[in-house]
Amino acid sequence: MARASAAVAAQTARDVLDAGTELFTSRGFAEVSLEDVAQRAGVTRGAVYHHYRSKAGLLRAAAARLQADVATAVVAAAEQEETASAQLRAGCHAFLEAITAAPAVRILLIDAPAVLGWTQWRELDAQSSAPHLREALAAAGVAEELLGAMTAHLSGAMNEAALWVAEQARAGERDESRARDAAHRSLDQLLNAVLG
Repeated sequence: MARASAAVAAQTARDVLDAGTELFTSRGFAEVSLEDVAQRAGVTRGAVYHHYRSKAGLLRAAAARLQADVATAVVAAAEQEETASAQLRAGCHAFLEAITAAPAVRILLIDAPAVLGWTQWRELDAQSSAPHLREALAAAGVAEELLGAMTAHLSGAMNEAALWVAEQARAGERDESRARDAAHRSLDQLLNAVLG
């Protein structure tokens, strides 16, 4: 019986997380109440509090899951390549694609930093994509004393490019396509400079 209860609780937590992620993506954090999340998940508001303690706790869980999804996409793309420089390039392009996909861009680059604060947001990044980027830069030959700074520069550039692509998406689908292409081409120029 305890095993069934644990399974039900785990499913409830997933349902709440899915509902919260969907609502945060479509409306934004500020426009979503925990009552909205509970209703969408088909549970009580008490169940939402039980699993995530607060709306910010739910957002943190959504951001952590999305960070993990982005990191998985990066690693999968990099593993398709044979050389360190090709792995770095493939991983960076996969990051840009994954981070600009809904729900990642709104939750990870807009709401999470604002709601959780930079310290928590950076902790989430440090647990997922940042280590992969640092490892890829090291494997591609970036000097040890520059790894931290180069990781920060490249990560920041890709995050800003993702926000720019998202802004263009609001202008219309054609603009998003051109913006996405421009972001990838400019990322290639940055990577050419890094890889020298």
